[in-house]
Amino acid sequence: MRARLTWVAGAIGVAGVAVYRKLRRQPASVAPDPRAEALREKLAESRAVVAEREEFEAAETPVDQAEPATEVDERRKRVHEKARAATESMRRPTGE
Repeated sequence: MRARLTWVAGAIGVAGVAVYRKLRRQPASVAPDPRAEALREKLAESRAVVAEREEFEAAETPVDQAEPATEVDERRKRVHEKARAATESMRRPTGE
């Protein structure tokens, strides 16, 4: 008789714990976090900036596809020729 009483008391205890845990898990009405709205606004702004940047960059020519300016090449050649002439004049003996 005592064994049955122990089993019944144990079963009632387990059932009570299960009911308590189930009731405790029910979410209470929680107000939304005010920081969440601020983060949503920042995310929306960043998406708009990314779209604007892609639109801006679409109009540009990539560096690897750009043609070199002929003025720059001509100037570079003149500078190199001038430097070579200066180097040659420095290498010549002073007696000439």
